[in-house]
Amino acid sequence: MAKQIMLTVEGLQKLEEELEYLKTKKRKEVAEKIKEARGFGDLSENAEYDEAKNEQNQVESRIIDLENMLKNAAVIDQDEVEIDKVGIGTRVKVYDVDFEEEIEYSIVGSTEADPDKNKISNESPVGKAILGKKVGDAVEVSTPTGDTFTLKILEINK
Repeated sequence: MAKQIMLTVEGLQKLEEELEYLKTKKRKEVAEKIKEARGFGDLSENAEYDEAKNEQNQVESRIIDLENMLKNAAVIDQDEVEIDKVGIGTRVKVYDVDFEEEIEYSIVGSTEADPDKNKISNESPVGKAILGKKVGDAVEVSTPTGDTFTLKILEINK
């Protein structure tokens, strides 16, 4: 059985929009590139044709990935998100004991993770460490490099 993909409503919409774009616009663009490249003659030495075919393969592969993700998606209903402990769909303010700073994270499924926007996956080192914890809990986080640091849970919101 395929792994269930946890998504917020926003994440689901983004995946659906990307799929729609790829199926309607991007496929046509790539087909046009292939058609154009064919007009350049000998396909065995035609870099434009090879490039267009590679792009077509990438687009089709991404479409399949998106369809599989959507088929196995479980959408988190924000109204049902509990804020008594850290879970997917919660926003968590933590205090980094080592750096003496507060950071706010949104806990999302792995497909929605965007560290630049402080959206971290429930499967990331920090996400795993704080999942299920409550306000006041302190957790030790181990990084893939073997370092550890301590976070204290300050607030949990929707």
